Amino acid sequence: MEGILTINNVWMMICTALVFFMHMGFALLEIGLTRQKNTINILFKNLFIITVGLLLYCLLGFNLMYPGEFNGYFGFAGFGLDSPLADGSLDLAYSEGYTYWTDFLFQGMFAATAATIVSGAVAERIKLNSFMVFVILYVGIVYPIAGSWKWGGGFLDEMGFYDFAGSTLVHSVGGWAALVAIYLLGARIGKFKDGKIGAFPGHSMPFATAGVLILWLGWFGFNGGSVLSADPELTSLTLVTTCLAAAAGGVASFIFSSILYKNYDITMFLNGILGGLVGITAGADQMSPTDAILIGAIAGVIIVMGVAFVDKLKLDDPVGAVAVHLICGIWGTLAVGIFGNMAGIDQFITQLIGVGAYAAFCIVTSFIIFYILKVTLGLRVSAKEETEGLDIHEHGMDAYPDFGLNQK
Repeated sequence: MEGILTINNVWMMICTALVFFMHMGFALLEIGLTRQKNTINILFKNLFIITVGLLLYCLLGFNLMYPGEFNGYFGFAGFGLDSPLADGSLDLAYSEGYTYWTDFLFQGMFAATAATIVSGAVAERIKLNSFMVFVILYVGIVYPIAGSWKWGGGFLDEMGFYDFAGSTLVHSVGGWAALVAIYLLGARIGKFKDGKIGAFPGHSMPFATAGVLILWLGWFGFNGGSVLSADPELTSLTLVTTCLAAAAGGVASFIFSSILYKNYDITMFLNGILGGLVGITAGADQMSPTDAILIGAIAGVIIVMGVAFVDKLKLDDPVGAVAVHLICGIWGTLAVGIFGNMAGIDQFITQLIGVGAYAAFCIVTSFIIFYILKVTLGLRVSAKEETEGLDIHEHGMDAYPDFGLNQK
């Protein structure tokens, strides 16, 4: 028994490392799709999210998300970590798949991801101080409470709502906050002018591409670790469905966008891959390979339409976070009721209820946080700071000083 636990626990620690590596992927994707003058600012935000996120999850979040017996809506098991002990040492009967410490670290990596989604959407014009306050409140309080409703055994879990690895619990939770943030922030200067949509090309497609490939690699841990053990059948199936959905999402996205726009847009290709990954995440352990391909392909088409729809609403999302994480997160959650082992009208309705519950909670809480920040600290940098770049004004340095470049 202890040998099996060791094998399972090692797999979970490997998956934890892969999910941690996703933060490098997010950072490279964000800086690649934005302008050079804001590179350091984006890197700083991503470092802040993972460092402060882990500390908050240790001190507060883990016991908010997993409070034990509670009313199904809100519970709190106390501050800090207090591992279960047996005869004075770590209780190895905590779980068949991992120890208490591994459980904390794996879940902590997920918590930080929700705020990273918002980082890309608000890039190039949000005040750093305000963003840091948002991260503290959203990762420390909002995300764990939302997570407890399903993964902590709350009311949605009792209802039968299913989200294997976080299409809603991670991606939509971050996506709803991103949507609220870009609504309150407003668009970057020059993005929407004279009825036209301005193009702000990212400064490094190699960085963006490397970021997406790293994220795809990290999803082996994101979904593979969500099996919560090294079960050979489930982990193998999960990794197959994850990869097939990613591939189908990328191919469908670039084909659909090339038909519409008459060019091969690599940013659509990249976001299509991510959309496929987000879409499969809710039911990766439930789907057949064919189901996974269909879910991913539909997500790839959704990405193209979603990016265009967000632009039409005059909402400025520099990296496509709303289309990728929110819209595809909703699609993936509903797909559980359409495809795979749990397909059926009852399950679809349950999934829809879950989507609605998270939408209401995340929209209200993120709006309160961002609106209070807007009227107190302020959300947006000055026009001069935005035009000249946040790197110089917020950090006093240039990301590439040796090149003598100052891209505006």
